[in-house]
Amino acid sequence: MLFHPTYRLLLLLAGAPVNLIVYAVYLYRKAGHGYREAVEETTNRLLQSGLKDRLLQEAREQLVRKHRFFGQSVSEERTEREAAAIAARKFEAALKEQLAKRLAEDTRLQLSFSETYRSLAGNPLFLALSLVIGWPMYLLMALYANPYSKYIAERLFMTVLVIFGVAFIVFTILYISPMNPAANILGETATAEQIAAFNQMYGLDQPYLVQLWDTFRGILTFDLGKSFAGNENVTTAIANKFPVTLTLTVISTLIAVVIALPIGIISATRPNSFFDYTFMFIALLGLSIPNFWQGLIFILNFSIKLSWLPATYNPDNWLSAIMPIVVLGTGLTAAVARMTRSSTLEVIHEDYITTAKAKGLSRRQVLWKHAVGNALIPIITVIGLQFGGMLGGAAVTEKVFNISGIGSYIVDKQFIPDIPSIMAGVVYTAITISIVNVIVDLMYAFFDPRIRSKMKQY
Repeated sequence: MLFHPTYRLLLLLAGAPVNLIVYAVYLYRKAGHGYREAVEETTNRLLQSGLKDRLLQEAREQLVRKHRFFGQSVSEERTEREAAAIAARKFEAALKEQLAKRLAEDTRLQLSFSETYRSLAGNPLFLALSLVIGWPMYLLMALYANPYSKYIAERLFMTVLVIFGVAFIVFTILYISPMNPAANILGETATAEQIAAFNQMYGLDQPYLVQLWDTFRGILTFDLGKSFAGNENVTTAIANKFPVTLTLTVISTLIAVVIALPIGIISATRPNSFFDYTFMFIALLGLSIPNFWQGLIFILNFSIKLSWLPATYNPDNWLSAIMPIVVLGTGLTAAVARMTRSSTLEVIHEDYITTAKAKGLSRRQVLWKHAVGNALIPIITVIGLQFGGMLGGAAVTEKVFNISGIGSYIVDKQFIPDIPSIMAGVVYTAITISIVNVIVDLMYAFFDPRIRSKMKQY
């Protein structure tokens, strides 16, 4: 850990109380071992030998020759200052060299910070004290000791940075937008005093940095205050709407993966066949159809014409979730199917697949044990990206089916703009997408042994 600059800094910060105690003991023992006296004695001996005067004279002569060679006109004061600096550096180097020799000869002076730490760690009382006041350092060391826990911790740390980065960008865009929340909510008849009172109530009259800090503090405490429109608690509102969108997105993703993977594998194992052309044509249609148009067609046919399914979403009626799930999952199904086909086609022509066939393995063993596992990496990437796109872009589908989810909530609030509501929606969405990305990274390591080996070596 000490060879890694970031972890070295984290160790110093996490174990600051313990390190300060050890450093104090180190200085005390160092003074008791005569180290300070050795330094003073060596320094005086070098000074008495005239080393510093000789170094100063040599540096002065070298500078004079250099200035004369280049035709430079330099004042004597500057020459003396530069010569003194050069002589001081050389004298310090000579002092360190003499001290190193003396330390090698006298074992009583050989005391280092690490040795002090090691000796104190053998004391049960100090070890117990260090566990109490330095538990963050030991926790960090435990995480670093296991490659998988270190991998997860680093990804989670990056997730936190991404969340606050997204919050900073979104807040800045809303802050510089020309829209006036007070005027939009209070209406055209609002007086200047009413607008000023509104801005003061919600802190909109504060400087940019103050508002940004309040937003970050709200994210850390999961309390982004009250919404401008309706004066409702933003956290409560998001907690009621976000699970609806998340549930529909997760179900759509699972169904899309279950359908798309077999289709892509069948198309790859039978290239240029009737099944291949048919499946890929349907996938191309799925990628080409806009969500809002597909939703409207479903409503016209399955709700109005055939009366099979409800036209609007109702949490108490599971039939009303069928059309939104299908609309959300159509694009993902098509994208995963096409990626599965192309990735599997690329893998089954590799040399190790030919070797597996030559060993006498059955076609099914070669396909599922060697081909599909190696083809899953790009497929997992597409699924993770598409999931984030579905979660963030579900507003159109929610509007079509009258779903009270996070997407439609953010769209309704952005025209005010209702900054607390928008920030809460964006932050919750960013947190979910970041967690999904962490899961995707872990799945990389699960399916690809090369990534696991790199994790252990890092």
